Amino acid sequence: MNDGAIPIGRMMRSSTAGFTFGCSVPETDVPAFGAFVRAPVQRGQAQVIGLIYDIAIEDDLFVRQIVAAADLPEAYIEDQRRNRQVPVEVSVLSIGYRNGGGMFYGMPPQPPITLDHIHLCPDGEVCDFTGHFDYFRMVLDAPIVPADELLAASLRRAAAARPPEDRAEFLYRAGIELARLLAMDVIRLENLLRRIRP
Repeated sequence: MNDGAIPIGRMMRSSTAGFTFGCSVPETDVPAFGAFVRAPVQRGQAQVIGLIYDIAIEDDLFVRQIVAAADLPEAYIEDQRRNRQVPVEVSVLSIGYRNGGGMFYGMPPQPPITLDHIHLCPDGEVCDFTGHFDYFRMVLDAPIVPADELLAASLRRAAAARPPEDRAEFLYRAGIELARLLAMDVIRLENLLRRIRP
């Protein structure tokens, strides 16, 4: 799938449940919690779609040496941010995949391969994927992620990808689906609804 999207990182490790990629120091439009990303699977025949649930900025030996300096020149800070060798590690929960023209919700048939490029999903792809809410259960039941925060952030991102006049309706429909899924957990439902309120 080549839609002109700029790669934001490369695959470090993966499984069918999720993956971790590395990138340089994050900027405002690069990885953010709750963002939709995609990676190729099955030799590019399909694209796994996932949600960013953790971003870790690791230290390195040079940072450990200079972090306590009283007067750290701005040039050192800029050099460290631009030429950093230790990548920012971004963890992703797999929530579906695109195979040919079809969209599927669930784990992909294979994990992405090491060093493959990772892309942010463009607004059109986010809207297509979130046209159905079949991925909600995967996020809500994922044991390794802050599920409620992740789902709320992804819904806010999906609403922002839509035209302004469609955003409230989208969040309303999402709220109805959450009410169906969490009917037996009213406190959790209430907290989630509060987080996605327009």
